[in-house]
Amino acid sequence: MSWDPRNLYQLSRKKLFSPKQKTRFQFMWKAKRDTRGYHDANITERQWLRMFNPQLPTLNMKLGDNAKHPNTASLMYACMERRMDFIVFRSHFASSIWMARQLIVHGKVKLNGKRHPFPSHTVKDGDVVTVEPESVVTLKPNKESKELRFSALPFQQPWMFIPEYLEVNYNTCSTVFLREPVTRPHTTEVPSPYPPEFHALAFEYYFRRGRTRK
Repeated sequence: MSWDPRNLYQLSRKKLFSPKQKTRFQFMWKAKRDTRGYHDANITERQWLRMFNPQLPTLNMKLGDNAKHPNTASLMYACMERRMDFIVFRSHFASSIWMARQLIVHGKVKLNGKRHPFPSHTVKDGDVVTVEPESVVTLKPNKESKELRFSALPFQQPWMFIPEYLEVNYNTCSTVFLREPVTRPHTTEVPSPYPPEFHALAFEYYFRRGRTRK
């Protein structure tokens, strides 16, 4: 996950399936490779298998609601959204997930007012993540005064949205993690360039693998 134009170019040209893929296992393997490459780069397969939970959240539906919800497999990476590095990136305080991790390791990020140099730490509902304003990538010093001003970066626009499970305050450069991501009618709250059906194939791959290992 990065604002780098090369990353956007690769995502725009990526095809879900190739004509060479004919078996269901090939479809599942392609789905797990691509979705993992986007959602949890630099995390090993062993680490992800420890995090993978086959019991997905139930649909966010009210009794008598006939609106169609996307496949709940689109929430298989919802646990990743609790990580501190993901929260810093989703809040637009860093231009990439790697920059977010660097800020955390270097002590530029606080959790509930205390420095917490662990990018993989998963927060709880209501936790507050704060970044030093001087380290925010879109804040630049004003030449005429000491105040920081917002300065947009190239190719930033496709990422400029705030997930509903985060409450971001740009005046204090802080974010509150509200709750676990859920699905809503015709949409899912976990940001992804891949459709829910593609995530369902990746989920099936790991579900079968976990059942085989048992």
